[in-house]
Amino acid sequence: VQLQASGGGLVQAGGSLRLSCAASGFPLDEYAIAWFRQAPGKEREGVSCIDSGDNSTYYTDSVKGRFIISGDNAKNTVYLQMNSLKPEDTAVYYCAAHLLGCSANPYDVNYWGEGTLVTVSS
Repeated sequence: VQLQASGGGLVQAGGSLRLSCAASGFPLDEYAIAWFRQAPGKEREGVSCIDSGDNSTYYTDSVKGRFIISGDNAKNTVYLQMNSLKPEDTAVYYCAAHLLGCSANPYDVNYWGEGTLVTVSS
């Protein structure tokens, strides 16, 4: 089982980025896929999650209306479209797989991918 995150970079406030999480070794529709982020000196927090089984989606309050999570089962990839980015969105973003459904608790994650750095300048 592998998760490969990509798409991070440097963007100005108000800009957009799209993160990708490519999964291998398992079909996406058997797991919920989540994005977490961790800023320097802060705890890892759940940002968004999609349960491909029923396409239900979840967002933390600070990104609602700005971020959109989606999945492409044919490509075994989950995307996080991030719009209207703010400096406080700066963090390393990780994709993760939950066997038992979406959860904002990082201790519920079954598999982690490597992170991708998102930097939003003011």
